[in-house]
Amino acid sequence: MDTGIEGRTVLLAGGTSAAGRSVAGALRAAGATAVVVGSDAGRLASAAAEIDGVVTEQCDLTDPDAVAALRDRVHAAHGGVDGILHLVGGWRGGGGLAGQSDEDFAFLLRSFTALRNVTRAFDDDLRASDAGRLAIVSSTSVARPLAGGANYAAVKAASEAWTRAVAQGFTKAARDAGADPSAAAVVFRVKSLAGLEDALALAFLGLWGDPAEDVNDVTIELAGA
Repeated sequence: MDTGIEGRTVLLAGGTSAAGRSVAGALRAAGATAVVVGSDAGRLASAAAEIDGVVTEQCDLTDPDAVAALRDRVHAAHGGVDGILHLVGGWRGGGGLAGQSDEDFAFLLRSFTALRNVTRAFDDDLRASDAGRLAIVSSTSVARPLAGGANYAAVKAASEAWTRAVAQGFTKAARDAGADPSAAAVVFRVKSLAGLEDALALAFLGLWGDPAEDVNDVTIELAGA
């Protein structure tokens, strides 16, 4: 079955995790180019050895100049991207509200900073594609925040707000051009990604099987069996 993903180029930001590797493998099996971006050379080499034909790029996604250089390399090699999955994350928390340290908040904020950098750098690519797709992995804690995870929930909420703003930008650009929407931004929420790696891959690839206007600015909760 044609999923609409064959021949497309998709960037996986923070893609050396188990979830990233699952998505990269699914992209390659479907005939897409998967560009796995990470900061750790060893983990990138491991992903390249594990997934046939995957492209790897080492980049500090919290550095806007490094992301601009990444964009230039991807443009030179692949002509741009049709999709982005943001997987930069991590957890720190506990200890109630008093335990929400500045150090932990700074660590968690790196994910949001990376999201801002990547989406701004590749926004034109997604708008120019006839099926641009952006997705982030957020947390059910946004809807049900706890004192011990306040830092984490706040950063995830900010990431969701940013992604929804990107979605509105896609809609406005299409309307201003008098064209049908072709790009979409989606939020996936999970309680934990453990055990949901393949479900995420299936849901992400499925975004290309739906019209942009049906999935733009949509929140999808992924749950285990």
